[in-house]
Amino acid sequence: MTLAYTVALCTHNHADRLVRTLADLPRIRSPRENWELLIIDNASSDPTREVLARHVWPQGWDTRIVREERLGIASARNRAIQEARGKYLIFIDDDETADPDWLCAYERLIETHAPDAFGGRIEVLFEDPRPAWLSDELLGFLGKLDWSDQAMPLTLPSTPLYTGNFGFRLNLCDSVGRFDTALGRLGSENNGGEDVDFYRRLLRAGFKIWWAPEAVIHHRIQAVKLNRRYFLDLHYRQGRMEAIRERGTGSRLPPRYFYGQLLRACVAVWRDFRAGGRNATLRREMNVAYFLGQIIGWARGRPSP
Repeated sequence: MTLAYTVALCTHNHADRLVRTLADLPRIRSPRENWELLIIDNASSDPTREVLARHVWPQGWDTRIVREERLGIASARNRAIQEARGKYLIFIDDDETADPDWLCAYERLIETHAPDAFGGRIEVLFEDPRPAWLSDELLGFLGKLDWSDQAMPLTLPSTPLYTGNFGFRLNLCDSVGRFDTALGRLGSENNGGEDVDFYRRLLRAGFKIWWAPEAVIHHRIQAVKLNRRYFLDLHYRQGRMEAIRERGTGSRLPPRYFYGQLLRACVAVWRDFRAGGRNATLRREMNVAYFLGQIIGWARGRPSP
């Protein structure tokens, strides 16, 4: 049987979140074309295997579970590329709930615009009371993504798509390769960047990338687990990964202007602290962490896979 879509869900040691995700999946309306659900268990050591083994899938669903022992979200996504049988591969994460129309919205976009790759809106859904210090400008660091209310082509490196709600024609990997395993989350390490790197390679290769605002995913957040350190660590690792990509195989000596940026960011933290106290400094502290990550990433290069 020919499949049009493979929906891939990659998971690692999130059994508690996975239970909710699996319970929400049947709300997704099936598209007209045939599709499959592919679960990639990325070397989980918690009860994930048991959760998947006892789960009762909706009648008629084409579902497969594959174990990927090489740890890392990029490795899990690459295994999905290897295993997918659909013409299009579409990703969802293990802590997300899709709108019922999510997959059908992508099908409409494909039928209308024939994109090579596509992504949709990601909303933040708090499962606990939202912390008072968490301003709207910080929601993007929790995965919120909303480029436009209208479907449109994406042509700029500054408007990336995230793999929590992202899809593409499977055969374009023959041209741009797969996800970079030196980037992305690795176990409990809060790395990132594998999706932005992949998106930008698609742009450079000239593929048509479209924004699909009607294909909505809700990223579930347990606010009680959020703290300032999470945002600082996230920004530090983002800066490190950005510097690794920018430097390439060039000199390990960080550019001098990095140090100027770091100094100005530190001064801004002090200024905001004097004006509004500790609760007013987080966004500036994140800039400090980012520039520090750039310096260290440039000097040390890629971590070992």
